[in-house]
Amino acid sequence: MANLSATILVIAYDMQAMIGDAVRSALAQTVPCEIIVSDDCSPDGGATLAAAREAIAGYTGPHRVIVRSTPRNLGLCRHLTELASIATGDVLVCVGGDDVAYPQRTQRLLEAFEREPDAQVVGSLVDDIDGMDNVLVPRTRGTPYEIDQQWLLKRGKLAAVLGASMAIRRTLFTGFPPLEGMVEDNMLTLRAVLAGRCFCLQESLVGYRRHAGNLGAWIFDRSGRDYAAYERRNRRVLAMYREIAADQRRCIDARPDLPAAKRAMGAQLADMYAIEADMREAVLDKPRSEWLAPLWRGLRHPGLRRKSVERALKLVLPRKLFGKLG
Repeated sequence: MANLSATILVIAYDMQAMIGDAVRSALAQTVPCEIIVSDDCSPDGGATLAAAREAIAGYTGPHRVIVRSTPRNLGLCRHLTELASIATGDVLVCVGGDDVAYPQRTQRLLEAFEREPDAQVVGSLVDDIDGMDNVLVPRTRGTPYEIDQQWLLKRGKLAAVLGASMAIRRTLFTGFPPLEGMVEDNMLTLRAVLAGRCFCLQESLVGYRRHAGNLGAWIFDRSGRDYAAYERRNRRVLAMYREIAADQRRCIDARPDLPAAKRAMGAQLADMYAIEADMREAVLDKPRSEWLAPLWRGLRHPGLRRKSVERALKLVLPRKLFGKLG
């Protein structure tokens, strides 16, 4: 651990009831770290920030702790970009303000970075937990130990290392354009496999709290079984996919020094997200004759063939049934 330093980023937004547990879990890490607790200008009159400060009151341990708030709401990706410019650690260990990091987490992640010097992101499995810290689903939300561009292209769905489990080499922020968009997981996974290697430890290192305010639950909300819910979900998802594609293209343009093969496959991955967004938009807004071009592009792309076949079946169905069918 002597060669790499870590900054733990405890990232919060409107999490007054949960931020204390997240902060205490950061303070319990077994290796000395810089800890930055940052509230993204929550609309709660300073309650989240006050709860964070209360959690560190009287702390005298080995970590250096900063508690702060953004002056205005930035959103998750811009918040992370700002924090990366403040942090001093080589590796940024993300802790959601609603999650709990297990005490050995930072040590295990740093050991992985030491073991794999070209690792850019190291994540892990997580335990889904409820509001009382009861485990709902153990050892979940993972990928294989190592994933690369080829695996992502052939996966058949648009996969990523879970952002809540990630430790990130700080150069994925400082050496690339600013991270912009709603959700960080896929962008950082694509950056990692573009710039180096990406790993997921096959052990649970985080209690990932499930609640109504989870960002992923909002974007992929399947609580409604009608067309309105289907349309709402698909508009959110296609906007996110366009942001991911744009980020990957910005990264490729910014790094002509990277190997040509990596940049070419990165462009294919960007296309995969863009095509998927185009297909969703066509199904929502276009006459069926205009579905054919994005469907054909999807059928020709190795990562989208299965989805394209499934979507082609909707050509003969009325739109009002789409929400009922998924």
